[in-house]
Amino acid sequence: MKFIDEVHITVKSGKGGPGCVSFRRESHVPRGGPDGGDGGKGGDVIIQVNNQLSSLLDLKFKTKYSAKNGLPGSSNKKSGQNGADLVLDVPPGTLVKDKNSQLIVDMADFQEFTLLKGGLGGKGNCFYKTSVHQAPEIAQKGMPAEEREISLELKVLADIGIIGLPNVGKSTLISRISSAKPKIADYHFTTLVPNLGVVKVEEGKNFVVADIPGLIEGAHTGQGLGIQFLRHIERTKAFVHMIDASDLSPQPPVKAYELISNELEKYDQEKQFQEHYLDLSDRQEIVVFSKIDTLSEEALQIKVDEFKQSTGIEPMVISSVVGKNIDALKYKMSDLVYKEEDE
Repeated sequence: MKFIDEVHITVKSGKGGPGCVSFRRESHVPRGGPDGGDGGKGGDVIIQVNNQLSSLLDLKFKTKYSAKNGLPGSSNKKSGQNGADLVLDVPPGTLVKDKNSQLIVDMADFQEFTLLKGGLGGKGNCFYKTSVHQAPEIAQKGMPAEEREISLELKVLADIGIIGLPNVGKSTLISRISSAKPKIADYHFTTLVPNLGVVKVEEGKNFVVADIPGLIEGAHTGQGLGIQFLRHIERTKAFVHMIDASDLSPQPPVKAYELISNELEKYDQEKQFQEHYLDLSDRQEIVVFSKIDTLSEEALQIKVDEFKQSTGIEPMVISSVVGKNIDALKYKMSDLVYKEEDE
């Protein structure tokens, strides 16, 4: 599986290079005079957002990453070369946490963040020369490196999350409303990674949708694809909750809706003490009946009426295969996104 959304690594900055003890050869100067240069600074550890990445796969194959050490100073007052920084590229939306799972930085808010500073280079003996101490034989060793265990956790950045049970048509919908080309097949869990697509409604009005892999009962405890992908909808402003309205669906619409809604509520309970967490069950949503091309108008209306009577919600009805009401859904999604931004 090439989509990796969590890694645990150890990072280390570079240590400062030692200063140099050296004396130049010159007549009438005590011991030639000090000319030891300073050591170079150690490299920093920098987290940098790379918009071309959509996974943490590149960081999966190593557990330890180190910046370069500063080089020692030398004679003739030459400073040592600074150590090269360690730059870790991560996708947008990556959280950086310490070993106790406490948040250090959310890279949704930064393009670049210096996680660890490299050690300062030590001063050479030239630095210590004074009018009364003209031949110092001391130099600093250079400051030590910093080391830290961290975890990187990716949360997909999207305006709208498309959620629902497996095989309800989420991937087909995203392929119709955007240029995304997700894998589509007729079995559960076809989608094993969140797919992102940009939806263009009109000039200057675009938004990002995420097709979240199918959730099942018990997802909040890790069943199915579970918590691995529930966290990817934490950043979304609103949901499109898709329900398979066809007669082939294993769950009637009301049951399917309640099942996913209950999982969101239970996930909220798990996260209730997390700082800055916003309940998923409180997000605005558009409830959509999919696969209506398989039903007669009369049969569809009966299902819509039953759903509205049980939940108080009137669902939109669409067919991604024949394109029915797809444009209307796009505009409704756009209204939700830009309404949230205006507020």
